[in-house]
Amino acid sequence: MVFDIECFDGSEVAAGLVTRFRHKLIQRTPLFERLFACWRSGQEARTALTVPALRPVLQALDSVGTDRPPPRVDLSGASDDGFSGPCLRLVHCLPVTSRYGPALLVLATHAPDLTGVAPGADTAEHEANLMRYEALLAATPQVVCRVTQQGEVFTLVGRAGDVGDGLRDPGRSVRSWEARIHPADRVRFDQEWADAARNVVPLDTVVRAQRVTTTVSYRHVRVQAVPLLCKGAVSEWIGSVADAEEQWRLRTRDRLLERAAGAASARDLPEAYAAVAGAVVPDLTDAFLVFQLRHAEQTQSEDEALYATRPQTTTARGVPQPPPVGGDFALGSLAKEAIDTRQTRLVVFPPGEPPRDQVSTPTADWMVQANATSLVLIPIVIDERTVALVAGASCLGNPPLGESEVSVLEEILRTFQDPLRRSLELQSIRNTALVLQRSFLITPPHVDGGQVAAVYRPTSTTAEIGGDWYDATVLPDGALALSIGDIVGHDLEAATEMTKASSMLRALAYTHDHAGPAHTLGQLDQVMQGVSSVALVTAAHAVLRPRSHDRSWDVMLSNAGHPPPLLVPAAAPAHYLYGPQPADPPLCVASWIERHDWHHTLHPGDTLVLYTDGLVETPGADISDGLTQLASRATDLRRQRLSLSRLVTKLLARVGGAGDDIAIIAFQASNDF
Repeated sequence: MVFDIECFDGSEVAAGLVTRFRHKLIQRTPLFERLFACWRSGQEARTALTVPALRPVLQALDSVGTDRPPPRVDLSGASDDGFSGPCLRLVHCLPVTSRYGPALLVLATHAPDLTGVAPGADTAEHEANLMRYEALLAATPQVVCRVTQQGEVFTLVGRAGDVGDGLRDPGRSVRSWEARIHPADRVRFDQEWADAARNVVPLDTVVRAQRVTTTVSYRHVRVQAVPLLCKGAVSEWIGSVADAEEQWRLRTRDRLLERAAGAASARDLPEAYAAVAGAVVPDLTDAFLVFQLRHAEQTQSEDEALYATRPQTTTARGVPQPPPVGGDFALGSLAKEAIDTRQTRLVVFPPGEPPRDQVSTPTADWMVQANATSLVLIPIVIDERTVALVAGASCLGNPPLGESEVSVLEEILRTFQDPLRRSLELQSIRNTALVLQRSFLITPPHVDGGQVAAVYRPTSTTAEIGGDWYDATVLPDGALALSIGDIVGHDLEAATEMTKASSMLRALAYTHDHAGPAHTLGQLDQVMQGVSSVALVTAAHAVLRPRSHDRSWDVMLSNAGHPPPLLVPAAAPAHYLYGPQPADPPLCVASWIERHDWHHTLHPGDTLVLYTDGLVETPGADISDGLTQLASRATDLRRQRLSLSRLVTKLLARVGGAGDDIAIIAFQASNDF
């Protein structure tokens, strides 16, 4: 704060302001002028205070700023050397910031006879006044209180309503003052007060105190208090209460923005929301919920209700989790209002008594269970469209959210609108790509003498859309063509190129059914390099023909840089199929490369599994380890005598969080025709 000496006008303490280093007197009160008659304005202390009795004052001024406490000089025994020495009692020197820049404040008290106090009267109160004013210098002088050890609170300057837009008067006891502090701050405040008393150090803290309103609400205030000693023990406290709402808001915003920085680099919406939630719970709110909106064109419902999914829920300790919701669910009228107006909506209500007519039934039931006291709904607006709704709630009977908490929460969410926009755009791209991919993921055809099963799982990362595909086609001569492939890249372009490759491979296989897989892949390679800009395609293509005389199947395979097919025999460990030479290079590398076919026989009960590399590749690990683990899993599952569809599903389920798309297609030769 900038100190103003005028606050001492009319007080029993004399005050003078001097420059920080040369100690030139720049401002003084009338009483200071009487006590230091020899010290004129503009004069340096070393020139003015030449009498021996005042040399301790010069020494005190020189020592301000060291690690020692502010110096205090006792001049009560000074003799009359041409100045008002006998009237001086104590002099204090303290550093302050003034309108003139860094300065020193000189405080002095006087003997009683100067102010008409009867000779011989107790002068202890005069000394206490000096000590009290000294203690106030570090505090903002809006509301100043003296608190005795017996718990009495005396307002010395101002009144409670002077702080911010009005605080409730603390009354006459420490207990009643503490009762006005926000319950979430009370334990911390009590501990800080106890530590300050035990160590005899100043208290400086920011807490929420109850405001003078018709409803329960709070405002951040800065409480500063200094313990005063009497005979080595704390006898009382001098303190001030000043509005700190803006100070709290700025500091909290910066701290929470730093904590939520992960949202800026989040790869998908749940990750972005989780980063924000981790920053604001429990500092701003006891519960943080995100509702991803489903607009009319995105839902199957024909009514006018707005629907949403809930991708993120974070609660403070002790707050019950909201009930799980499956798929889309209808929002309440309060949410509709926030979405339509694009304005934040805050409702405050008695503990555990939410406005059921404004919120959905599941939300109301949860707020009753959580003993909620307030609910805020903040729309996330991107490109003039509300795409999500963030909800915050005060729970466990805690005081409701205030304007400051809501303001900070809004600011944090605004800061991360750009990352959220990117995530939403990527989500849209991913959804489009998934629709495109799945339109080419055929339902496995019925095959006499065998069965086909397939499964596909996209990557869990919004930013990465793979180009994986599988296909199964019954050829004109009754043979079965199986194929699987992977386009390099992870975006919508990769998914688009996948549709070209998959369609062309099916057409070539159908029209060249007797040419063999190597020839078909070679034709596809030439066409892709002519009509596609893709850099690399891996694929495995197989043609399976039944042998009616022994119920086995002849398999002709060609591999263009793809992971090796897995054979799961009916009564032996699973192993990989390799040709007489290594796999041929991927497609789109060089069209003149000669490609090769190789043969294998599937006996009744044997299973051939084609898959993409996401099933066996783990970042930072050798792919050979993944291949070994896959073969081991397949062997274990074969012993369980599962159906083919269950087998491929469990092969996929054994894989952890996907770092890439995974596609699997498998064929199993029947034991009978």
